[in-house]
Amino acid sequence: MSTKPRTWGLDVTKGPNTRLADLFGLAGWSKGELARLVNRQSAAMGHAQLATDTSRVRRWIDMGETPRDPVPKVLAALFTERLGRVVTIEDLGFSKPGRAAGRQHSGLDGMPWAPDRTAEVLTEFTGMDLMLNRRGLVGAGAALTAGSALTSAMYDWLRTAPAPASGSFGPGPVRYADQAAIDRYDAAPVGSQEIEALEHSVEVFRAWDAARGGGLQRKAVVGQLNEVGGMLAYHHPDRLQRRLWGVAANLAVLAGWMSHDVGMEPTAQKYFVIAAHAAREGGDRPRAGEALSRAARQMVHLGRPDEALDLMKLARAGSGEETLPRTQAMLHTIEAWAQASMGRGQAMRRTLGKAEELFASDKGDVPPPSWMQMFDEADLHGMEALAYRTLADHEPAAAGSAERHAKQALQLRAHERQRSKIFDWISLASAYFIADEPEQADRYARLALVSIGENSSHRTWDRLREMYRLTGKYASHAGIADLREEIQLAMPRHHKQAPPRLPGARGLRSV
Repeated sequence: MSTKPRTWGLDVTKGPNTRLADLFGLAGWSKGELARLVNRQSAAMGHAQLATDTSRVRRWIDMGETPRDPVPKVLAALFTERLGRVVTIEDLGFSKPGRAAGRQHSGLDGMPWAPDRTAEVLTEFTGMDLMLNRRGLVGAGAALTAGSALTSAMYDWLRTAPAPASGSFGPGPVRYADQAAIDRYDAAPVGSQEIEALEHSVEVFRAWDAARGGGLQRKAVVGQLNEVGGMLAYHHPDRLQRRLWGVAANLAVLAGWMSHDVGMEPTAQKYFVIAAHAAREGGDRPRAGEALSRAARQMVHLGRPDEALDLMKLARAGSGEETLPRTQAMLHTIEAWAQASMGRGQAMRRTLGKAEELFASDKGDVPPPSWMQMFDEADLHGMEALAYRTLADHEPAAAGSAERHAKQALQLRAHERQRSKIFDWISLASAYFIADEPEQADRYARLALVSIGENSSHRTWDRLREMYRLTGKYASHAGIADLREEIQLAMPRHHKQAPPRLPGARGLRSV
């Protein structure tokens, strides 16, 4: 028997692997360094016989050779650690065995995924996310997929019913799930009581996020989602499997929203896409649409409202006719915010009018799904306040409507919705500054400042920084001069300077 070390490569070439080449350039390794790291990491994972070298790395990059397992998994772990963001096997341009290579190089990870891929993607991505430490969460070279690209990839797929998972016709481990997808969790059946406990955990996480922001519980949510991905590798009876997909969708939306809340934008977007896939697998098209609307809100926050509108088209089309009026109202408020960011005042007002009509038409005879219970009348006014305040950058007269809606939102807010109150106070203060009423603005800005330090949401600081810019006009005003100094002293170091704006961006705002 030969004792020659295995080189773990497939003798298949298809041209340069540009995705691997790009990440390799960002990482800053030499080919020899990467080969040594692969050998060391593989040995630590129990694959002592693996031996790669500089020429093999060159073939991966320049000739598109796909290494055998476990090398892609090893490389994903190495790049994840090096770049400080999740890097999956498909991000590296490698195809899974038996899958068409071309789809994996689309920049969209072969979306939409086949029914038997969602649990695998979910588990791999969360596992890599959990590897990251709390520093350097947004790595170099991380990029968001354009809203129009997501829409093109997913439009027809989201509007059709999911097909049954291949190779899975009864209880037992799903045969399509490869070991790399389930090695962090032993696949085993769960019953209705376990799923009920998972559903309750989602409510706990959701309430914590609304009160204190996403930073403190994000990794707990990701860890729970990782375990659910392992559970989904076991085929349960249809009723339980759908509930489990629902838990996965809800946790993925929370993981995405919490990631967005702390500035991990590409990671957040991936979770929103995972959530849409999971919701569709569970037969809940309205949930899939709501997940994609979160990605649209993220785009507006980042100054890309045109892409947000693309995503809202996808969200509405994918939601289906069973979407309740209140959910449709929520979708309209996000569209209106994007329109306001583009200065489209008439379109924004029409869209908000539709949102109000839809909200009023919901008679409450059908209980809202758990994921919509956070969108109440206070949220409706809060989003209207945000839209009018955003429009006031283009039409200063809109500040008056922003004031009115922000005050109504604050009157209706539940005590525990602290993050939303902070956003309302900042919207109200900003509107008063635009309306040339600095004394009133000072009052509400200070209410926000008192509470903001108890919240882990980076978005609240983004909004406060935007409001701070409005105070410049009143820097000679004694009270506002003090306010400006207090904001500067309180501002976290990484928020003291605004990040570079994207082309066409008008600022960072969210609610």
